Amino acid sequence: MTLLTLIPFVGALMVALMPTQRSARAMGLSYMLGALALAIWLALGYDHAAGGIQFIERYAWIPALGVQYFVGADGLSLMLLILATLITPFAVLAAGPGISKMQITLILLLETTILGTFTALNFIHWFVFYELSLVPAFLLIRSAGTQASTAAALRFFIYTLLGGLAMLIGFLAIQLATGTFDLVRLAEMGPSLDWRLAARFGWPSAGLLVFGCIFLGLAVKVPVVPFHTWLPDAYAEAPSSVTMLLTGLMSKMGVYGLLRLLVPLFPQRMQELAGPLLWLALATIIFSAFTALAQTDLKRILAYSSINHLGYCLLGIFAVAAVPMGAPGARAAATNGVILQIFNHGLTASALFCFVGFIERRSGGLRGVGDFGGLRTAAPVLAGLMGIALFSSLGLPGLNGFVGEFLIFSGTFSLVWWAAALAAIGLFVTAVFLLAIIQKVFTGPLPERWAKFPELTFGEIATVAPVIALMFVLGIFPQLLIALFNKP
Repeated sequence: MTLLTLIPFVGALMVALMPTQRSARAMGLSYMLGALALAIWLALGYDHAAGGIQFIERYAWIPALGVQYFVGADGLSLMLLILATLITPFAVLAAGPGISKMQITLILLLETTILGTFTALNFIHWFVFYELSLVPAFLLIRSAGTQASTAAALRFFIYTLLGGLAMLIGFLAIQLATGTFDLVRLAEMGPSLDWRLAARFGWPSAGLLVFGCIFLGLAVKVPVVPFHTWLPDAYAEAPSSVTMLLTGLMSKMGVYGLLRLLVPLFPQRMQELAGPLLWLALATIIFSAFTALAQTDLKRILAYSSINHLGYCLLGIFAVAAVPMGAPGARAAATNGVILQIFNHGLTASALFCFVGFIERRSGGLRGVGDFGGLRTAAPVLAGLMGIALFSSLGLPGLNGFVGEFLIFSGTFSLVWWAAALAAIGLFVTAVFLLAIIQKVFTGPLPERWAKFPELTFGEIATVAPVIALMFVLGIFPQLLIALFNKP
């Protein structure tokens, strides 16, 4: 685990020492691919029969405060480690040879913080990586060099920093009540944690306040409507390769935090507040879908689509929390769907922003749906491959986007039928705006100005082909992922 986190950090140092941009890109990719190989090796070495957290490393750090260097991984962590180490080189390759040495260095540093977040099992250790990710992400969003990107980066930083501070306050209260920051021990104390907080602070609602602090910190990162307002500007103004990292990885840190922190530590509060939480999930799904429908900028459409798809993860998590006992099959289906959706959305959303980057590069920065039309005539390979990614996002059977959503809705309908029924509105609207992209950008007559619109190069096809292939593989054989986080 430590080596996996160190590989991109060492890679960042090496890239900074490279004399040319080309050598920096080659060096950065070599370290990223090394991290991917190690993540796959760890996943293959994971004992599925035993399950639980494995590859544990634990050392004293600040004993007086109960802070340890404590890392390890279970099936969920390993899946996210593979996702992180897969999306990072994908983003660098998608950026093309023009990516700067500074951007590669920052991407490697961002990868380090993300890998650290997915492996840390002590809150302070986890929080250090969780918050440090803001620094390279902020600089990467600003790297577009425009006034709008600077404003978007600042808004992103302030929102997520304030959310992180709220979460830190919550965990300091937990440490005072329990004497530990160990996430494994705290999960074991989950059923009694609310009582411990009330006893420590002499206030029956202390647990509710702490729950609210932690939820706020994670809700901003996911994001949950109405804490989402930083996201559309950040996704739209950042370079497309950076947006791939934001949507493919950083948003997953918030969902991971819900599964790793909030659900095991506050099972009773999750059940008590299931109604309001489900309405927040529905707002995230439906509001973002209708907002995406009203957009004309491809990046903004996909930004709101990303919020919409993460809303399905929230729906599954909160539905399971609402019915903690009984219906084991439905609860397992919803949980498996959430975990599959995390991975599949990261893969598909990053691919879509990659294609938008290709279009921007060929059109001089244009990305409005009304700026094009008939592009499949001039660039049929681009139209075909991006069409596959759009259909994956739509949830077409046979592609990776279908399985997770199907399991979430199947499980949720059995647990909280009304929430699943209302969330289906979001599915319908999502289909409308994604099909509208295909219609307005790729079909119809080809405008004269795009008669010589360049087709994808061999290198660009080679960049996206493995990801497109993985969409089919995971759509047909989802058990490749399910087996990673489920016992046989």
